[in-house]
Amino acid sequence: MKKLIIFAFLLISTYSQSQTYVKVNAFTTLLTIPNVGIETSIGKKSTFQFDILASFWKSVQGRPMEFYTFTPEYRYHFHEKYNGLYIGGHIGASIYNFQKWNYVNTDYYEKGFGYFMGITIGYQIKINDRFMLDCFLGGGNHQGFYKGYNVSSGERVDHAENYNKSGEWLPYRGGVMVSYRLN
Repeated sequence: MKKLIIFAFLLISTYSQSQTYVKVNAFTTLLTIPNVGIETSIGKKSTFQFDILASFWKSVQGRPMEFYTFTPEYRYHFHEKYNGLYIGGHIGASIYNFQKWNYVNTDYYEKGFGYFMGITIGYQIKINDRFMLDCFLGGGNHQGFYKGYNVSSGERVDHAENYNKSGEWLPYRGGVMVSYRLN
């Protein structure tokens, strides 16, 4: 209960002292994979954003495509906050139940979790006092821990004792966030 009270106090303090935007990624939402976030000021040229990307699809053409990513990110704005070029650094987590690129056209899929760290580069354009567009692209390294399964039988197909592990450098963030200022 104490943690909830402290979290609520910090949230209210941040909200009352800074500009805060709620955001929706137009591109991923059109693909029925919503990406929502919140960005708030933490300094003269600094902001903090937290966003969630989620695919709720239990099955696409008979293959699982369910995943969730949670991304906290620090952003440094070169000109001014919420207007112009910025660069960000993030460390996040993922949970997934889907068929990776190297299993396409097979009867296998992975179920697991991971963490990632990387950078984002973007450009924000103010439309008016309340609305802003945030165009961004990012990527980095993802470390995954998963178990491989057969789609048809549900049986485990790998021979790892606990989890398989994989690490990849790849682009994994991008789009255009339509943003609305709360205060």
